[in-house]
Amino acid sequence: MEERLQKILAQWGIASRREAEEMIRRSRVCINGIVAHLGQKVDPQRDKISVDGKQLSPQQRPRLIYLLLHKPAGVVSTCYDPQGRKTVLDLLPTQLRLGSGLHPVGRLDAESTGALILTNDGNLTFGLTHPSHSIPKTYQVLIKGHPSLAVLENWREGVVLDGKKTLPAQVTLIESLAKNTHLEIILKEGRNRQIRRVAQQLGYPVIKLHRTSIGPIQLKTPKLPFLTEGKYRLLKDAEIRFLQECIKHLPVKNSFDVRSETKA
Repeated sequence: MEERLQKILAQWGIASRREAEEMIRRSRVCINGIVAHLGQKVDPQRDKISVDGKQLSPQQRPRLIYLLLHKPAGVVSTCYDPQGRKTVLDLLPTQLRLGSGLHPVGRLDAESTGALILTNDGNLTFGLTHPSHSIPKTYQVLIKGHPSLAVLENWREGVVLDGKKTLPAQVTLIESLAKNTHLEIILKEGRNRQIRRVAQQLGYPVIKLHRTSIGPIQLKTPKLPFLTEGKYRLLKDAEIRFLQECIKHLPVKNSFDVRSETKA
């Protein structure tokens, strides 16, 4: 059965769909010895797929890996950066970086810090980055100035960005400092640089932005040591099950099982 090439590469754990598309654009993928093109359909039972000259096989799929990373500032949430900046993959040991197909699920701005999921489960990545998913993400945000209650209420109700109003957000005042304000913000959507853009539009630019959790998946949990900047841990089985449940309603054909060997 023919399927789009980028979907197959994602299902086989080679890369996320977005990263697979970039690999195809950069002529790194060949079908039957011929350079592939974006949108091309292939039959994995009949066609020979190779990446960087190495032929792939469904039987050679890497084991599924699910990680939580504490991203530091100055690191980009991609697998490759044409500007030569450090990527989140550079924070991982060699045995995880090479041949595993690990990639970030969604992104954090280079200057932002905090919780970021990495996996080689292409179906999970597709589901979690689908516009219809609504996993709440919690942020600690330091902004310049002191917004009024009316401004905070406006933020909670939604602000128009690019002609479309943002979804309602939970915005809680944590502390009012001498020149700045500390907020906790919980979002159920993830537009590009959303918190920074809304804060700027309201007149209170972001100084620091830190994501503490993705749903129940937290940097700090009662039974585990705090995950310090630049470090990672394997997701617990319950956390993986939560993510899988979140995408069940989407039209995603899951090709992989959640691996029971995932450790806390």
